[in-house]
Amino acid sequence: MSDVATERGKQRTQEAEPSLHRVMGPGLLLLFIVGDILGTGIYALTGQVANQVGGVVWLPFLVAFTVAMITAFSYLELVTKYPKAAGAALYTHKAFGIHFFTFIIAFAVMCSGITSASTASRAFAANFSQSFGLSSEGAVITTIGLVFMALVAALNLRGVSESVKANVVLTCVELTGLLIIIVIGLWAIGLGQGDVSRITDFSTMSERGIFWSVIGATTLAFFAMVGFEDSVNMAEESKDPSRIFPKVLITGLLITGAIYVLVSISAITLVPAAELGEGETPLLKVVSAGAPGFPIGVFGIITMFAVANSALINMLMASRLVYGMSREGVLPPTLGKVHQARRTPYVAIIFTTLLAFGLITFVGAVPALGGTTALLLLGVFTVVNIAVLVLRKDKVEHEHFRAPTWVPVVGAITCAFLVGPWTGRDPIQYVIAGVLLALGVVLWFVTVMMLHATGAKEDGLPPTRHTGGIN
Repeated sequence: MSDVATERGKQRTQEAEPSLHRVMGPGLLLLFIVGDILGTGIYALTGQVANQVGGVVWLPFLVAFTVAMITAFSYLELVTKYPKAAGAALYTHKAFGIHFFTFIIAFAVMCSGITSASTASRAFAANFSQSFGLSSEGAVITTIGLVFMALVAALNLRGVSESVKANVVLTCVELTGLLIIIVIGLWAIGLGQGDVSRITDFSTMSERGIFWSVIGATTLAFFAMVGFEDSVNMAEESKDPSRIFPKVLITGLLITGAIYVLVSISAITLVPAAELGEGETPLLKVVSAGAPGFPIGVFGIITMFAVANSALINMLMASRLVYGMSREGVLPPTLGKVHQARRTPYVAIIFTTLLAFGLITFVGAVPALGGTTALLLLGVFTVVNIAVLVLRKDKVEHEHFRAPTWVPVVGAITCAFLVGPWTGRDPIQYVIAGVLLALGVVLWFVTVMMLHATGAKEDGLPPTRHTGGIN
């Protein structure tokens, strides 16, 4: 297929649909990134990490932060070079130009976002039931989760401006919750309470040694660091993305990394690792231990807002990714339709919400799904780091950020290393990821047939090799 035909197909699609609103300046983008990284991971998984490494619970979060920061530099080069909504899938398509590979990467990223949002919805439902004294039966939790996801979809459909404003409020709430943990920890340490010596105490139930135990815990802690990559899918709704992204993304990662380490230190100082690792509300135990007079119900509500923010941002990302790939011709044109009045990708929002409904109904435990989300994204990050090197030969007219060459090399090696079974991952994570990717293969065949049936083969289907014709 010729590049001219591809360009004509893209131009017809873009002329038929209005563009997205550019409403996100540096401040809103920073809150979006911070709010996306903070949330379900640190609120729910701190105890699970403590189970694997004991008192040095802060170390896996620090390692995960380092890996995320390296990969973020690769993302910065690509998002400032190609400031469009499709993110990793767009970079994969430009680097390798293989329709199937592009589709699978897009599907993996979409699944990671929807899985995270669905897990957050279940966590919201559980906290809601506990806070208001409702039944904790599975059917009740599922129903509340579905209603919550419907509300998220309604807000998403309303418009990115409304969604981002809601993100500002929710981010402030969840940030307040984590600052409460840090203040309680520092206050208790200042009064001589707790046991600061625990932060250097390594203990594990396995016999793998400190290195492999930390690596295994890092694969879980990495779930708490993902989210920065979601911001690149908002590029078309950001003001001057090529200029503002580098400073904002790095600042957001530094803020969240510092918060995670401080929260981990506070948590392990006040609560022993064995106790911290029991149940699904580790930070509530920290509040109870460090500030017995603090109303636990209030912190439970803060936790609800935190996971609600994770759901909102992940669904924003997933719908924009589907929209972006439709506009690039990798998904059917219908998924790229934009509401004439609200200027939101309404078909993509409905599509991703329906997938989330299915996951909410059948979702499993947070650690398994959190680890699976990290597994999928680490695989994607490996490809993105390689794509940076491949696309160095593709020149663009505008100035953009350029990462040192060693950064994508180290990023690809570290991310690929953390994907492997030698890290001690729970095998169920590979099973879940395998099932999701198998579903992606099926959907790819369906997509190709739909594109061919609508005559998109000549206009919208990407070429089998990268030739520079797709923008």
